[in-house]
Amino acid sequence: VQLQASGGGLVQTGGSLRLSCTASGRTFSSVDVGWFRQAPGKEREFVAALRRSGGRPYYADSVKARFTISKDNAKNTVYLQMNVLKPEDTAVYYCAVSGRHGIIYSEIENSVRYAYWGQGTQVTVSS
Repeated sequence: VQLQASGGGLVQTGGSLRLSCTASGRTFSSVDVGWFRQAPGKEREFVAALRRSGGRPYYADSVKARFTISKDNAKNTVYLQMNVLKPEDTAVYYCAVSGRHGIIYSEIENSVRYAYWGQGTQVTVSS
């Protein structure tokens, strides 16, 4: 499974970006998918997730009401729409997917439960 994240860049505070994650070797309809981020000197943290079965998305408290995760099964692409960006959102953003058996809901925010990772895309929010 190969994941390719794109869409990062430099944006001013309050601006928006949309990240995309495409997959080869697996369809997003068959896996749970998550977005994580890692800022310099910090640990990787959960941002958002969407289960393969659909249902409500999961968000970190820090991004609720600002970020939206969605997927387009026809394009086999997952998106992370990021609005009202803040300097503290600056990080490398990674998309990741589960293995074939998925992730139990209580562990959906745990990065170690994800089997495959993309290379990351840099998001920089200037103040």
